[in-house]
Amino acid sequence: MNFQNTIDFAKQLDAQDELKHFRDQFYIPMMHGKEAVYFTGNSLGLQPKSTQDYVLNELEDWATLGVEGHFHARNPWMPYHEIFPQQLSKIVGCLPNEVVVMNQLTVNLHLLMVSFYRPTKTKYKIICETKAFPSDQYALESQVKFHGFDYDDAVIEIAPRANEHCIRTEDILAAIEENKDSLALVMFGGVNYYTGQVFDMKSITAGAHKVGVLCGFDLAHAAGNIELHLHDWEVDFACWCSYKYLNSGPGGVSGVYIHEKHSTNTDLQRFAGWWGYEKETRFKMGKGFKAMPTAEGWQLSNAPILSMAAHKAALDIVEEAGMARLSAKGKMLSNYLLFVIDAVNTNQNIQIITPRDEAEKGCQVSMLMKQNGKQIFDELTKQGIIADWREPNVIRIAPVPLYNSFEDVWKFGDIVNRITN
Repeated sequence: MNFQNTIDFAKQLDAQDELKHFRDQFYIPMMHGKEAVYFTGNSLGLQPKSTQDYVLNELEDWATLGVEGHFHARNPWMPYHEIFPQQLSKIVGCLPNEVVVMNQLTVNLHLLMVSFYRPTKTKYKIICETKAFPSDQYALESQVKFHGFDYDDAVIEIAPRANEHCIRTEDILAAIEENKDSLALVMFGGVNYYTGQVFDMKSITAGAHKVGVLCGFDLAHAAGNIELHLHDWEVDFACWCSYKYLNSGPGGVSGVYIHEKHSTNTDLQRFAGWWGYEKETRFKMGKGFKAMPTAEGWQLSNAPILSMAAHKAALDIVEEAGMARLSAKGKMLSNYLLFVIDAVNTNQNIQIITPRDEAEKGCQVSMLMKQNGKQIFDELTKQGIIADWREPNVIRIAPVPLYNSFEDVWKFGDIVNRITN
């Protein structure tokens, strides 16, 4: 498409957008008496207007029914988590029995590593990306230390080449092959939080399996952003949060995927809790853990109903929109954003560090500011742009297809132009 950096062209794109009506289903923050341009859905998604009703229903049932809400609420609490697999399986591309909603992201990452990081004296190393999100770094660090290894020896961080910002797939695959005799796990973010790079998860998984190593992903910045096919890619495990592109509220519940070749293995090592126990005999309270032969077998506790209600409100919207359409619009928004930034970057103070290849990006665009980055970011905020600053010099922008418009993108470029030129 031949883009134009004009308000009329942006409005024309919005008029043609088959998803434009979803914006009305979200609360848009107000700044200076008008709607802000909210480009931080990669950090915290906006609240669906339906969320309050979904949560209020559970509060009313709690007030009216007390403990009987577990069986007689409008959405009975006892099996509440069972409403999610059908919807989430479409979002992450898996079978319903391979996915479960529970806990928060880093808790789930630790629980999964109990099962899938099983080091020996000779095969104990983990390959990950450099500049992974800090929680992933800390989880990997504490896991290797828990098993008695030194981080600098046990964790191999793959970095971009000199004068590059993104990691080449061939370098990841080469590192897997080079370290195959000492490797125990490959663990990457599906989308790098800093650069917005989408990793080639299919190829990375295949590379790990080629040398007999398991492969998992943190999909915090991928779930709800890009199309995923975890089962077909034969990814061993993954987890994600729900409060970014899935719009389920601050600190919202996390999702877990475990390929059925593992989830059906009830003897697989795990940290057990009673909600992962086989349903038929769970309440007999017997000794000896008997896991469910699905991803549910990794559950620890019964469902946190209020946060799950918020999750349900958001997933109903995502399901109606459809991941294929959301992903396509997200890429179109980011393409237009790249075009607009290029058009206003006349003094070359902005360097885009997000890949421009369609297969390597989703919604997010990361701008490396060569000079006065923090001052420019602060001025953007004053002008009604809610974006994200990452030290030392990066502004992250994520136009989200459910509630951002092409006019938002044009407004951003117009403000950047007035601030910097």
